[in-house]
Amino acid sequence: MNERGALRSGGRVLVVDDDPTVAEVVTGYLERAGFSVEYAADGFDALRRSGDRWPDLVVLDLMLPGLDGLEVCRRLRATGPVPVVMLTARGDEEDRITGLEVGADDYITKPFSPRELVLRVESVLRRARAAAPVAPRAVLRAGDLTVDPVTRRATRAEGELALTLREFDLLAYLMEHPGAAHSREELMRHVWGWDFGDLSTVTVHVRRLRAKIEDDPAMPALIQTVWGVGYRFEPVLAKGTTT
Repeated sequence: MNERGALRSGGRVLVVDDDPTVAEVVTGYLERAGFSVEYAADGFDALRRSGDRWPDLVVLDLMLPGLDGLEVCRRLRATGPVPVVMLTARGDEEDRITGLEVGADDYITKPFSPRELVLRVESVLRRARAAAPVAPRAVLRAGDLTVDPVTRRATRAEGELALTLREFDLLAYLMEHPGAAHSREELMRHVWGWDFGDLSTVTVHVRRLRAKIEDDPAMPALIQTVWGVGYRFEPVLAKGTTT
């Protein structure tokens, strides 16, 4: 259980990195920003420390000895909701996609600016803390596609859809604004809570979401590309009724 009420800081952050130099720099900047920081040198230690004291956020290196960051992220998210900012020394898009798919909320590529990392951590935490619903939100429907923001379940005629945290948030936001064109900057701001960042994150999530909800992802009917702008949700083109 989190002890946010007892903290006189920005929250408790668990830093997981097998490079002590990187961990020391990250820890120092986060502590100066007002966070309480705990350090783990490998994946198994990270899971043990999370079990002892559940963190408010995890800064997680992708490449770890024994148990890599992707598996640590999977196990953490299977235990309970916790924001994750993933660190990677790789520039390959597939690594970033995989990290986001297993539940990472953000990623930053090494070498990175410690100040930027602090800003990313603060942004992800703000988004996570603002995610608690203040009022019930209506069930969203488009043909046989149904999204319930309260229970966080998305279904089609074939059954429940396996959506990641951000895929669900993105789909719900688009369905709440049917027919409207949204830029990637707007989606990043409203869905991720970021005022800056790599816009390819939005592109990747749209592509993954299309693969799960479109009859033909190569010819998307629901989430359409608006050239020169971004994306638009078209419920009138959904299979079945259009309510």
